[in-house]
Amino acid sequence: MTDSVNNPANDSISSSINDFSPLEQHLLNDFQRDMSLSATPYADMAKQLGVNEEDVLQSMQSLQENGVVSRVGPVFRPNRIGVSTLAAMSVPADKLECVARIVSAFPEVNHNYERDHLYNLWFVVTASSEEHLDIVLYEIEQHAEQTLMSLPMLDDYFIDLGFKLTSSLTGSPKQANHNG
Repeated sequence: MTDSVNNPANDSISSSINDFSPLEQHLLNDFQRDMSLSATPYADMAKQLGVNEEDVLQSMQSLQENGVVSRVGPVFRPNRIGVSTLAAMSVPADKLECVARIVSAFPEVNHNYERDHLYNLWFVVTASSEEHLDIVLYEIEQHAEQTLMSLPMLDDYFIDLGFKLTSSLTGSPKQANHNG
């Protein structure tokens, strides 16, 4: 699998939280929600953790390069800023990687993932307007040479996807590094 298709069933990244450094553990655990809007988010995280900003940036880059973290950024409530839709495609297995790369190349695509289903490639598209969204969906179909199914949100449900990775994290990563 390439990074363009995220498959939850793919266990090649299967790790225990204990496989990560104390700083990585805190980054993964402590910043899943409720971050303040800031011009210097990584400096703010570093200050909160008692480390320097460069350590935070290096750890985040490592987590992304190793496929542990796919994206760092805000999550907005759907259709509060612009419009969005969930989309799905039924892609032949031998074309899945190529189509996933094509889909991921669109800046309006937040992420995509493979599912074990007739519709095996799913992704979220966000645009500034309904017209822009329609154009992007059309362009994705044309470039991918696949028909897509658009599944716009009908009802708004909040699902908190954050979760505590461990109950044993105590102190700052700086303290953990000095005691370790």
